[in-house]
Amino acid sequence: MSSKDVKTYNTEAFKDRFMQHQDQLENMLRNDFGKFFMVRVEEMFRLMKLPVPPTRATTHTIIFITEGEANMHIGSETFKIFKNECLVVPAGQVFSFASPDVNKGYLCNFHHDFIIGKFGKSELLKDFEFLTVWGNPHIRLSAENADFTEQLFKRILRDYLENGLKNIDILQSSFIAILCELNHAYKPLSDSTQTFAVNITVRFKALLSAHFKSSQQVSDYAVMLSITPNHLNKCLRTITGKSPTKWIDEAIILEAKVLLSQTALSVNEITTELGLSDPSYFSRFFRKYEGRTPLEFRKHIGH
Repeated sequence: MSSKDVKTYNTEAFKDRFMQHQDQLENMLRNDFGKFFMVRVEEMFRLMKLPVPPTRATTHTIIFITEGEANMHIGSETFKIFKNECLVVPAGQVFSFASPDVNKGYLCNFHHDFIIGKFGKSELLKDFEFLTVWGNPHIRLSAENADFTEQLFKRILRDYLENGLKNIDILQSSFIAILCELNHAYKPLSDSTQTFAVNITVRFKALLSAHFKSSQQVSDYAVMLSITPNHLNKCLRTITGKSPTKWIDEAIILEAKVLLSQTALSVNEITTELGLSDPSYFSRFFRKYEGRTPLEFRKHIGH
């Protein structure tokens, strides 16, 4: 089995794997929910089989909290959001969560095709950095922005529950307005005025996402970016506070957790999948970051 066989869930598969009380869920979702759906976050999470191990999805998810809090692991970071805040899980990003939270709000899941149509063009996606795996998934809205955004969520949810995707023009235009509100409040992972360093950091993250299995040396990425390893290290430390080595290590660990939770591959096979040559080194490396061996991690998540 290769990494391309690692399960990346579409909406239907995720529903079957991680949701319980399917009859109640059917009352919340409408036809074509693989393209778009919106629910009350407290209703959706009440039906989930927890914990959800490190997982990927083919669709984007936005969680907007109006009361309480929500906790989630996205990429290599852990996030906690409160009232008037959003979490965004881009398609293809690794996420997980363990325990139910006490909250209220909205959860929206959508395929990127949903915002391409009468009111949206494919180029529009480029305007929303938070829909990329290297963007900042945590968005804090001002009270005014949050009020506008909540009204839009209410409008969409009401129409969705009554009509599904029949009034797709209304849903799409209102949802693009939500994305624009989030974009207005969005702040990159760094507000640095050092434009060159920010550009290098964004490009590095994109390259890392595509090449971390085959390119695991800082010098590899320095060559791709046409700069020196020292310059790359300086840029990343300035903008993110982490070295390129740390970013590379975290990408490998994150993929290892997906492989351990979603496949039956042996440690030796996972070592190979990750582009590493020594299973003993991989086990030590994994334990350094996770505090347990790969097999202990797999046993813990109930694989």
